[in-house]
Amino acid sequence: IAVVDTQGNIIASLGVPETVTYLRSSAKPFQALSLLTSGAADRFGFTDREVALACGSHNGEPIHTELAVSMLKKIGLGAEALHCGAHEPYDAEAALELRMRGEQPNALHNNCSGKHVGMLAVARHLGAPIENYERPENPVQKLIADAMSQFAGIAVTDMAIGVDGCAAPAFGMTMKAMALAYARLVVPPASFDQKTRDACERIVRVMSAYPELIGGTSDRLDTEVMRAAPRRLVSKVGAEGVYTVGIKPSEEWPQGLGVALKIEDGDDKRARPTVVIELLRQLGVLRDESLEAVAKYAFFPLHNRRGD
Repeated sequence: IAVVDTQGNIIASLGVPETVTYLRSSAKPFQALSLLTSGAADRFGFTDREVALACGSHNGEPIHTELAVSMLKKIGLGAEALHCGAHEPYDAEAALELRMRGEQPNALHNNCSGKHVGMLAVARHLGAPIENYERPENPVQKLIADAMSQFAGIAVTDMAIGVDGCAAPAFGMTMKAMALAYARLVVPPASFDQKTRDACERIVRVMSAYPELIGGTSDRLDTEVMRAAPRRLVSKVGAEGVYTVGIKPSEEWPQGLGVALKIEDGDDKRARPTVVIELLRQLGVLRDESLEAVAKYAFFPLHNRRGD
């Protein structure tokens, strides 16, 4: 765990903050930045809800897929343009309804579809190729890498670049650098240009306003944490036990904080929620009613196959 301020000073830590791993989906708010800074979101008339979807790892519920379709229509493309691949909706009810109708999941149900539509919108706006919009050499991905570098405070050449589950580039860096990126997302430095600072303000605002679009309507850690602490933070999980949060300025933390953690066993639903909630409790971000609202995600029984 690494907890840092906007200057990158470590406020609290556990384990080795210099551990390097991939952000995975925790990179999504930064992957969405170019959607705003390039002018693409304004050109295509994307609403706040659509911008929020571009930052999320959604459940594949109708509220998510319908927004993705709306975004695609605005840029004149169909679901076949998405290169994220298909998987069943994370939401059990949405997945069951698909199976009952005898339908196969498509790319719209992919938790990353909003992010990919955002990337396609930037490609359209820039006049960049849409056939390889997810490739590192595409101008869209170069803009994203530059943004990630700026917020994390490390050179593009010093970031590990992998291939994410949705085929887009995945960024590897230290936990400390991840935490710094989130501290700067909620409190962008004065040295950042106005366009970038305005983009940060909108991303933080829409993530806080529409937590159900970042995760789902229920039982998603990001959604429940942001509901429990409204307008106090932005929460974003990543695959394989990664978690990041930007804590907005408050009485306890006047300059705000960035937090990143990695749980080595990679389990998403066993250790991570317990650690996240206890971490936010110790930082004074979750307390009283807020803590009670997420208690069922912090303490729960684990059963073996026999039910013990």
